Amino acid sequence: MTMILIGLGTGGCSVSRNDTGALAKMDDSDVTGSVADQAREAPPTETDLAFARNAASDVLSKGDRDSSQHWENPETGARGSVTPIAQAYAAEDGRKCRDFLASYVNGRTESWLQGAGCQTSHGRWEIHTLKPWRS
Repeated sequence: MTMILIGLGTGGCSVSRNDTGALAKMDDSDVTGSVADQAREAPPTETDLAFARNAASDVLSKGDRDSSQHWENPETGARGSVTPIAQAYAAEDGRKCRDFLASYVNGRTESWLQGAGCQTSHGRWEIHTLKPWRS
């Protein structure tokens, strides 16, 4: 009779049980400080906002009612999408404008930005506000 042994490599990982029999759970203190601090608070950088503005201009140019435009900053890893949230309206100066929401995700940080853009005389949409969303 041939005996076959099957081994599972754990790669240095271990599982421990506490007195209640539950598996050990990781909490914030189990993450190194440099990673945890960076992951908790990652406000948008100027380049993140530039990528979001560009996506907003692109999606507003399409003029679709139900479209979104993805954006990503490869330098910071920040990403999100921009979605128009209202019909176009006329600004005081007569330009066509539209409001939008932009999601912002970077590490554990997730938030929303609100903005507005207006169409220039050349037909391009210029983003004139982009700030943290206040509900």
